[in-house]
Amino acid sequence: MTYIASPSVRSYAGRNGVDLDAVAAASGRRNLAKEDVDRHLSRDVSDTGASAAVSHGNRYWDVDHTLHGPVSDEPVSRMAQVAADNLSAANAHIPQVTHHDRADIRKVEAFRSKLTEEALDRGIKLTTLAFHVKALSACLKAFPKFNSSLSADGQTLHMKTYVHVGIAVDTPAGLMVPVVRDADRKGLWQIASDITDLAGRAQARKIRPDEMGGASMSISNLGGIGGTAFTPIVNPPEVAILGITRTETIAVWENESFVPVPMVPLDLSYDHRVINGADAARFLKHYAGLLADPRRLLIG
Repeated sequence: MTYIASPSVRSYAGRNGVDLDAVAAASGRRNLAKEDVDRHLSRDVSDTGASAAVSHGNRYWDVDHTLHGPVSDEPVSRMAQVAADNLSAANAHIPQVTHHDRADIRKVEAFRSKLTEEALDRGIKLTTLAFHVKALSACLKAFPKFNSSLSADGQTLHMKTYVHVGIAVDTPAGLMVPVVRDADRKGLWQIASDITDLAGRAQARKIRPDEMGGASMSISNLGGIGGTAFTPIVNPPEVAILGITRTETIAVWENESFVPVPMVPLDLSYDHRVINGADAARFLKHYAGLLADPRRLLIG
């Protein structure tokens, strides 16, 4: 079917992976507007439970690879398929921006080192991730807009009074995000215990569905693997996500000389419909300040 669409509509459809031929055929309309593209996306989301943002572009993946050489096929797990659909929807519909910063963790590591013997006595593995969860829970209290969700129609901001922190766990079956509940009310030992328990059961696929939903905000920690920075995708209905990569030693000018300082890179992705750049910068500055002086985590 022939149709008319302005350059802006064509660009909008392209960014969302929508085939305007399909929009024209489905709608029966000749003059296509941005609203027609939105209706097409909404219809596909409601029909499939996943985003149509890339569905019409799938023809680019529909290739007979055996024409170019030998291949072997490996089925994609159901969990990985669901995750892919959710990530595609999030990436298509959220105007996402990532703010990068880093935090001095000298005092965190020194404090954690002092607690090594007590951790052994308690049978708890106290990692820096527990400090990150505690710092994030404090920031969510200090910056309540980050602890919110935007309604589907974009007209209401649901402000949450609870503070639950999701922890992304890489499992053989795919990415899972169990949640540390009421992190703002828990001490480091309880948070560390929760992280170990939840991550272990996620790896064993023994996590319950009710332990994976309702996070205020999530953490994606790649510090144990490597990297210097990345752009984590916001996990709706959350409005932000914190990425962490491997700690690096940076030369910092202090007291008339350079000193080696362990710094952890921080990557904060956020929904720009709810959070602006200044909010994100202040949030990470506050976060870095808490890690630089972990006593502030203990006194609130």
